[in-house]
Amino acid sequence: MSDLQIAKKTTLKHISKIAEKFGIDPDDIEMYGKFKAKLPLKAIDKQRASQSNLILVSAISPTPAGEGKTTMSIGLSEGLNRLNKKTTVVLREPSLGPVFGIKGGATGGGYSQVLPMEDINLHFTGDFSAIEKAHNLLAAIIDNNIQSKTNSLRLDPRTITWKRVVDLNDRALRHVIVGLGGTTSGVPRETGFDITAASEIMAILCLAENLNDLKKRLGNIFIGYTFDKNPIYAKDLKAEGAMTALLKDAIKPNLVQTIEGNPAIIHGGPFANIAQGTNTVLATLMGMSHSEYTVTEAGFGFDLGAEKFFDIKCQSAGLKPKAVVLTTTIRALKYHGGADLKSLTEPNVEALKKGIPNLEKHLENISKFNVSAVIAINKFTSDTEEEIDTIKDFAASKGIKVALAEVWEKGGKGAIKLAQHVIDIVESDTSDFKPLYQWESSVMDKIETIATEIYGAEHVDYSSKAKAHLRKISNLGLDHLPVCIAKTQKSLSDNPKLLGRPKDFIITVREIEIAAGAGFLIPITGDIMRMPGLPAHPASEEIDITDDGEIVGLF
Repeated sequence: MSDLQIAKKTTLKHISKIAEKFGIDPDDIEMYGKFKAKLPLKAIDKQRASQSNLILVSAISPTPAGEGKTTMSIGLSEGLNRLNKKTTVVLREPSLGPVFGIKGGATGGGYSQVLPMEDINLHFTGDFSAIEKAHNLLAAIIDNNIQSKTNSLRLDPRTITWKRVVDLNDRALRHVIVGLGGTTSGVPRETGFDITAASEIMAILCLAENLNDLKKRLGNIFIGYTFDKNPIYAKDLKAEGAMTALLKDAIKPNLVQTIEGNPAIIHGGPFANIAQGTNTVLATLMGMSHSEYTVTEAGFGFDLGAEKFFDIKCQSAGLKPKAVVLTTTIRALKYHGGADLKSLTEPNVEALKKGIPNLEKHLENISKFNVSAVIAINKFTSDTEEEIDTIKDFAASKGIKVALAEVWEKGGKGAIKLAQHVIDIVESDTSDFKPLYQWESSVMDKIETIATEIYGAEHVDYSSKAKAHLRKISNLGLDHLPVCIAKTQKSLSDNPKLLGRPKDFIITVREIEIAAGAGFLIPITGDIMRMPGLPAHPASEEIDITDDGEIVGLF
């Protein structure tokens, strides 16, 4: 049975009932139909939030299909609720790019889903559209200023890095020329499109703590330089007010429900390679304000999403996670042990053992933040008892708690042991979160610390372009910002072909982008795609709608 078929079998509760269960008066929510609602920012209570137990779900280095962090997060929250711990799961919103592309939706799977999955995976409450419009408004203002003869800031078009965005995979838009058609149509220049999830405004929305903070961050977006070499920010174009107005509803977290009728908050959706890869600060604080336990996830493996969750989001918002659930699959360990991608469903204990060093490295990385971990084996039907026991034996040798999680098949019932392990860690009070580095350190020190401590690199090399960017960052007085390293998710290194636990490799920083509005710097390593393309047979080919308006083919 498909995820969509399972979802359609579920009788949804009216969102007002979910709001009551969450602890908010239904009169205070803004309903988007019967099953979706916006939550008021006034419902956030930081004092109450500080008493909640924040649990992060991460993963080992994934296969191209991903290892099920979202499904695991939802299943864990259901399991905790079954153990009478009031729990809310807080997740990112899906992007239409993967939905219509190769990966599909991002609402979990099987009996571990958030609903209504069709709405959440498509337009939802319009947050992505609002972010897209705010981003493209700034792009239009920039080109208008270049065109203007009376209100020009004398922007040098060659220095402008701000592109446009659209929430679809469309490789033909990566490089475009705008301003063609004569002097009334603008000044010709080369630019391009990114996918909306890669927008700096997405990253900004996910770190903002209120409307005023949002407006300030939008105003701090770095645009480029004048012909006189003076820096220009969005506030110099007087753009931040109108951009914030477009985001007045998008800033409010979205309330939906799990398949077992528990509250779920879905809000924001930044990439995990070029941004922080986690839901909004406001959504996390909202969940923590009304729950004993709050379960959230960070994109890709621990080396990407979780490191940024800890060093950027947690430091920015003052959050202190109590435990990390490390989602682990037998197929991923076999993949990192050298097994061919097409043979991962075949029993192969030897490849599994060779891939375990990848799991070991991620566990070591978690300990660097002084947070306790539990291994969650996301069970697939092809997994054998011998393979499962191999992971359990490894966990026992390291003194790490481990649980077989059957959340896709059984929902919260399949996560009871995992949930109990999480409760035991929280109640033992063994975690005392600390960041990996201090923001006040030099940019190179911050990059070096992440590369050597988390990735396991020998050292870091910088291109001449990256060195020039370091000087520019220093001249702009932005050395104090944290770093959000853009790197492949397929390897601990910056080379996607180096699987397992590579050693003695060099991380090469090609360039460093400035996301002054979001409040971080982006060192670029390897080839990072901000505008994906569609595969030969995109998922959109399977999606359709019946004469009765019923959507089919989503997964």
